[in-house]
Amino acid sequence: MDHLCSGHSRDGFQGGDRLSIVSDATGLAESIRRGELSPREAAEEAIRRIERLNPELNAVVNTRFEQALSEIDRGLPNGPFTGVPFLVKDLGVEVAGLPATRGSRLFADAIAKQDSPLITRVREAGLVVLGTTNTPEFGTNASTEPLLHGPTRNPWRTTHSPGGSSGGSAAAVASGMVSMAHGNDAGGSIRIPSSMCGLFGFKPSRGRVRGALIGDEFASPLSVQHVLTTSVRDSAAMLDAVCAALPGEPYAAPTSGSSYAAAVALAPRALRIAVCTSTSSGHATDDACVAAAEAAAKLCESLGHHVTNDAPVYDFSAASMASAAAMSATSVATIRRRLAELGRELADDDVEPFTHFLYDRSSSMTAEQLVEALRTIELTGRAIAPFFEKYDILITPTLAATVPPLGLLDTSRPQSMFEHAGTYASYTSPFNITGQPAMSMPLANDETGLPIGVQFVAATGQEGLLFQLAGQLEQAAPWQRTVS
Repeated sequence: MDHLCSGHSRDGFQGGDRLSIVSDATGLAESIRRGELSPREAAEEAIRRIERLNPELNAVVNTRFEQALSEIDRGLPNGPFTGVPFLVKDLGVEVAGLPATRGSRLFADAIAKQDSPLITRVREAGLVVLGTTNTPEFGTNASTEPLLHGPTRNPWRTTHSPGGSSGGSAAAVASGMVSMAHGNDAGGSIRIPSSMCGLFGFKPSRGRVRGALIGDEFASPLSVQHVLTTSVRDSAAMLDAVCAALPGEPYAAPTSGSSYAAAVALAPRALRIAVCTSTSSGHATDDACVAAAEAAAKLCESLGHHVTNDAPVYDFSAASMASAAAMSATSVATIRRRLAELGRELADDDVEPFTHFLYDRSSSMTAEQLVEALRTIELTGRAIAPFFEKYDILITPTLAATVPPLGLLDTSRPQSMFEHAGTYASYTSPFNITGQPAMSMPLANDETGLPIGVQFVAATGQEGLLFQLAGQLEQAAPWQRTVS
């Protein structure tokens, strides 16, 4: 399996000139600090790229260009990313004054009244918020094809999916509109699009990054917030910037007190690594995805790590049903709160057919059933945790299949979701259930040139260890940063 190299498949997106300044957000911030360009110049270049590239990709759905430039002119906070352009996923957090649609027609005219606490942290880091990115309705699809905004296209090949549910952010970063964008992950929604778009996607431990929508920390226990990036160092530095606890948080991840950005430059000790290339769900894994994970394992072995074939044992079926119940209950509550605001019943065209199916199925869920689902989530975490006393890292394919064409995961045809959706989250979703940190690294491509990600998982609280390994692997097997 070849590593990504310069160039891309002949039917890929032709993005024009690259962002001429630097390769990642950290480099851009350094250039701004050195006075090589101003924050306004950086923002104006990003705006030009969005205006040129977005009509084909449909990654950005709402913009605030003039407001952003005015904020720059008034002066930005002195943070690690001062002056760096940024985009926010239109789900899970809100940006004051912008539509907060959640990818749904039911929320098409909802406007955020204030920034979510996480966005306040983003601004304090010096980032310049230019707009929001496309997402599937309520994030319940591994592809970004909502009826509200239409499909986002993969910059590597515009006939194909960018993944989901952070697919708009992934396409924006992979095409070079911005060097870093917000995402969130309740079943793989950072790692899946990162794999499909050739990006570094990191899911922190449960409780590490707080400050999404207030009131959702208990209501959405599987979801975590972070970013999609072109480099390991960007992800680590951003986690340093936003991971501090907020008053009143219901839970928090264990802390080490060390800098994640500093960890990237530290070579890890010889690690005990397990590799698994078959899903507990029973979904077959594509040969190219297997080969990518096996190649990553061999690379780790060549770097001095100890690699064994092994996998945690747990009840995948029970865990999957519990996860689906918890996410469906959240969606039902979200829809009902919105209908109460509007003072009416649910109309047929308010939500997509797949969402309607989930709503109808889950509306009758009892309190006992929800408690049992949450209990199963806890028991799954307890069943898997001992595996990570035996091993430091688990390697798997990020996905069981290569990048799908647009239309395969079609929420207007629920049957297509029943047939295909499980394939794209079978390796990622277990670690939302356990709350462990996990990352997808763009270490390979398929025979047609499309990216393939490899997933690395560590014990809860071990983000630093993952960043150490990621930095080592990035140095040993660098990847193409953006489609050009």
